[in-house]
Amino acid sequence: MINNSGPLKGIIVLDLTRVLVGPYCTMVLSDLGARVIKVEAPETGDDSRSFGPFIKDYSAYFMSLNRGKESIALNLKNKDDKKIFEKILSKADVLVENFRPGTLDKWGYSWEVLKKKYPRLIYASASGFGQTGPLKSLKVCLLMTWLFKEWVVL
Repeated sequence: MINNSGPLKGIIVLDLTRVLVGPYCTMVLSDLGARVIKVEAPETGDDSRSFGPFIKDYSAYFMSLNRGKESIALNLKNKDDKKIFEKILSKADVLVENFRPGTLDKWGYSWEVLKKKYPRLIYASASGFGQTGPLKSLKVCLLMTWLFKEWVVL
C-alpha cells in the first residue's frame, strides 16, 4: 500500500538502491509520505528478490524493505531506457543510490552532470567503504561488514 500522506507528501524519490542500506533509507522516506519510484534491472531486479524466506514465491525480505514503492525495470546502459529514466529524473526531488563508487559516472550520471542538468535535485549516495580511499571499490555484504567491524575491534 502506498502512503499518500505524511510530512514528505509531494516529494518524489528516485530509488536506484538494492539489498539493504539504500532500500531501508527509501522505505523510511516512503513511510513518511514520499512517492518512491524504485528502478530495477530488467530480468533480475533487486538482488534481494532472491533472498529468503519466501511467502508464496515472493521474498519476504524484499517485500519488507520495498513496501509502499512503485517499481520500474530500466537498463541504464540502454539509450531508450535512459530517455525514460531522464524523464522521471526531471520530475524527481531526490535521487538515492548505493552502487559502488563510479558506477553512475560510467553511465553518464555523475553528480557533476546531474547538478547542472537538475539543479534542484538532492543526491544521496551510500557505499560500504565510502566514495574515496583504497577500499572504495570493494563489494560489501552484511557478512563482510560484520567481519570488518570485528577486525577493526581486534
